[in-house]
Amino acid sequence: MGLDLQSIKQMLLAILSVQPQELTCDECMEFLDRYAELELAGKDARKAMPLVHGHLAICRDCRQEYEGLLLAVRALA
Repeated sequence: MGLDLQSIKQMLLAILSVQPQELTCDECMEFLDRYAELELAGKDARKAMPLVHGHLAICRDCRQEYEGLLLAVRALA
């Protein structure tokens, strides 16, 4: 199984973007509802919860969960 150049670049960027303080996926999931509430209220969720924002920026799975949560909440509103 070979990796294409784009996949290699994405992996390298993920490795280089690791911060000393970083959330795990489980930790991120604990805060997703609060992060979504802030964003939906028009507040700066990124500034209020930078570790969640950072995790969502590098973790496709958590970002997909977050986007699904936003869609669901917006559909109910």
